[in-house]
Amino acid sequence: HPHSDSQVEGSELRKVRPSSRVYLRYYMLDAGLQALCWEPSKKESDKARITLPSIREGLILSRMRTTDFKVRTGRNTEIFHTSGLYEQISEDCAFSIIYGETYESLDLVANSAEVANIWVTGLRYLLQYGKHALDMIATSRDSLRLGWLERLFSSAIRKEEGRRRRGSGDDAEPMISLPSAIALIQSVNPAVGACRAEHGFHEVLKVRERTGGTTTPVKESRGKGSKGSKKGVGGNQQVTKQEFIEVFHDLCTRPEIYFLLVQFSSNKEFLDTKDLMRFLEAEQGMVHANEDATLKLIQSHEPSEEGRQQGWLSLDGFTNYLNSTECQLFDSELSGVCQDMGQPLSHYYINSSHNTYLIEDQLRGPSNLSGYVRALKMGCRCVELDVWDGPGEEPVVYTGHTQTPPLAFPSVLEVIVRFAFVASEYPLILCMENHCSLRQQRVMWKNLVRILGERLYTDPASEEEWYLPSPDSLKGRILLKAQKWGPRLDGVDGEVSEEDEGEEISQRMKADKNSTSGECSDSGAGAGVTEKELGHKNPPSSPISPLAPPLSPLPPPPPPKRHKLLKELSDLISLCRSVRFTDFQTSSRSQKPWEMCSFHESLAVRLSYENPGDFVNHNKRFLSRVYPNPMRVDSSNMNPQDLWKCGCQIVAMNYQTAGLMMDMNTAWFRQNGNCGYVLRPAIMRQEVSYFSANTREMVPGVAPQLLHVKVISGQNLPRPRGSGAKGDVVEPYVYVEIHGIPADCAERRTRTITQNEGNPIFDESFEFQINLPELAMVRFVVLDDDFIGDEFIGQYTIPLECVQPGYRHVPLQSLTGEELPHARLFVHVALTNRRGGGKPHKRGLSVRKARKGRSYAALRDLGRASRGPRCFKDRPAPRVEEAQDLREKVRRKVRAVALGSCVSGPDGNPLLLFDLRDDYPALEPQGPLPDVLRRVVSAFEMASNLLDPQVVQASRAVVELSDGIYQRILHIQTTAMEYHEKLQDLVLREGHRGRKVSRALESFSWNITLLK
Repeated sequence: HPHSDSQVEGSELRKVRPSSRVYLRYYMLDAGLQALCWEPSKKESDKARITLPSIREGLILSRMRTTDFKVRTGRNTEIFHTSGLYEQISEDCAFSIIYGETYESLDLVANSAEVANIWVTGLRYLLQYGKHALDMIATSRDSLRLGWLERLFSSAIRKEEGRRRRGSGDDAEPMISLPSAIALIQSVNPAVGACRAEHGFHEVLKVRERTGGTTTPVKESRGKGSKGSKKGVGGNQQVTKQEFIEVFHDLCTRPEIYFLLVQFSSNKEFLDTKDLMRFLEAEQGMVHANEDATLKLIQSHEPSEEGRQQGWLSLDGFTNYLNSTECQLFDSELSGVCQDMGQPLSHYYINSSHNTYLIEDQLRGPSNLSGYVRALKMGCRCVELDVWDGPGEEPVVYTGHTQTPPLAFPSVLEVIVRFAFVASEYPLILCMENHCSLRQQRVMWKNLVRILGERLYTDPASEEEWYLPSPDSLKGRILLKAQKWGPRLDGVDGEVSEEDEGEEISQRMKADKNSTSGECSDSGAGAGVTEKELGHKNPPSSPISPLAPPLSPLPPPPPPKRHKLLKELSDLISLCRSVRFTDFQTSSRSQKPWEMCSFHESLAVRLSYENPGDFVNHNKRFLSRVYPNPMRVDSSNMNPQDLWKCGCQIVAMNYQTAGLMMDMNTAWFRQNGNCGYVLRPAIMRQEVSYFSANTREMVPGVAPQLLHVKVISGQNLPRPRGSGAKGDVVEPYVYVEIHGIPADCAERRTRTITQNEGNPIFDESFEFQINLPELAMVRFVVLDDDFIGDEFIGQYTIPLECVQPGYRHVPLQSLTGEELPHARLFVHVALTNRRGGGKPHKRGLSVRKARKGRSYAALRDLGRASRGPRCFKDRPAPRVEEAQDLREKVRRKVRAVALGSCVSGPDGNPLLLFDLRDDYPALEPQGPLPDVLRRVVSAFEMASNLLDPQVVQASRAVVELSDGIYQRILHIQTTAMEYHEKLQDLVLREGHRGRKVSRALESFSWNITLLK
């Protein structure tokens, strides 16, 4: 291993002592890789050393990252903190070695972060895998690989026309041409670029030339910045078998995968079926891993004939498997429609486009039918048409009051019908702004009926229905969202208020020129700047923080214009009638499920801040559409998470603008088969439940999850587009971002890796607590560290619910969403509630960090509503707290042990048995145990000894009384729900008004949610 080689050679490090004194010493590993030595020293030579076995294990925490090894990174020991030099020492240059029976620390500071990383990484690998594994990877002593490569080379010789040999004798060593050697490597590993392979061969050919071999003079055909074309590769240069194997080993061996193989194969050069089964169960979370499944996997991915026959997975086969689609981060089981599609439309997020016909900005940009094609192919289920009077009595689609060119209305409808159900069979909503005269409205109506035909849904809505129909019941149908006749709303039959977002853009721009304190200017312009800075990482927080101080009030909107609406056109509107929003109380009292409001972005954000609970409750029954701030004339996008967390189903996005916001929208709707409908979190769908969109704490009724992410390495990271100052050099680092409710938003970054060839090793771990997993997203952003400005390399965004635990590859995407060829991150992911992800303590099952003064989610008082449900008055609050406390104690003490298939010996007999006769189970060995199982037994016994007998007794009592407890909770919930319908009247009769009524209803919903 190159890190160990560097450590044998040694380097100067500064040793920090408690007295604040610093000693410059030369540190090195001995030739046998068994001890760390230093010089000069006043100690005798045998004392100026630390043996590697004496270095202690422990959970290592650092301000920068968390690690499960014996070498600490950063300034994290007491000596560093008390030396008086803490602020003068760089975090990235410091590390400590914990050793001896008394856990002493050797605290060292390197001259650079690179040197510190070499020492830390080398020591960790040496401690974890041992000298044997490092020797194997350094010398390529892998007979399975060697045999396969020799046969591969021989077949290339037979295929190459006009076999060339060095000399004419029969004993001449067989060789193949350099282009053939490069093509051969790429045939088994397409991720290796031709330029990189050529460079590797030129290096070994130079060595042959220096050592006296004969070869054509070596001239590298690539220049600085070459794209790796084969053009110019010298066909007269020849490569021997040994040279080919050497280059293949250098280019195609990934150390992080090799060490993973060694870990599960007990230092063998391959995984047998039992090794692989254990890996699939413990790490990859495969529930039904068996010998047949593992053999099938070996047959699919093992390149060598010997390995397939023996049932062995070699390093190259293991690499093939980890690079396959089976090991991508996105769970392939969720690539099809997998959610319940039988719930009301209002219970789903709906993929939506804003001004779909525009392909650039909102004022002067061109219009094109390709906008509809692109959106519909991406799974969009809600597109926009602004229809105006056109020449020749033919309506046209464009944004009024702007310079955008028009499209013929019939052409738009024909494209929509053609592509409406290419990506999804679920209903498509056409948001139609009608600005036409009655004459051209009749033409519109005829076109709609003629072109959309039977797909157009016109069944009248039922007055008795409490919810909208389901996506399942509307498959293959097109719904129109527009104004409809209605005396209740508009006063006069045949006349409706006009919707005109284009005029709003014009008015808002004029108003903004005269006002510097208006909300629109604050939110729109600020968000637009973020989206346009595409070359930089965007923060996971929203453009407008919903928890910011209240914004200045919006100027009152001008009274809406009114215009005549053709009755036939009105009759086509069924389930999506446009109505104006007044307030939540009015909507709750008079709005029908088939009526929907459109919210200006700024108004929606304001409501999410001022009335988060009311907004969520409103969206349980009604569809809400949010369109971008009119100030976004550059077609920048709002943060959809700001509106999704309030339950808003239709958040209209500018598909033509790439960036963080569009990445999130695209990734979110990739789940559920990319059908354009995603079921909202359960807490947003339940008729009686409490959820505040702006919570920064745990969500009542939702179990938080711990997400562990280890960024291990990157592969084939390209040079940022347009960058040229650093030539071919890429110095990458990775941001891991969490997007969701405010309580979940977070980001962490790795260190920058310098002097790499596009395949950096990061090896850094992060942990996040996710309070609402159903709405959380994980985003990986790779940037190139540059003193001028960090350049964007690639990103990948994924809903947390779609993340597969275990060792996974993350396919990186460009700014515009295309997958970058062979560019990936290699990561390890673990979630508290998922199988896989390694040992229980890595999955976070062991503990959450203890909190001082823990606050419990207790039942709330409803106020003076004395006739309300008595079950809430006599609430056993201390018992609720005790129950939660008990759960935390058990979680802290008990370590789950996933033994899987490793508890059986070679003969199939068990190596370990559980003794269940006592209060707490014991593990009894049935004979000699391998090292890994001895450690399991030791850890299990330690956990058993730590358990408080009272906790064991309380746990047993909970189990014995669980049926009764469950029935009691159900009884309380049922009794309370009987009061739900009349609760508001009860509160009013008690004399409460205004905010007190809302608070009582909110407390009731909170209590019901907690009981659930």
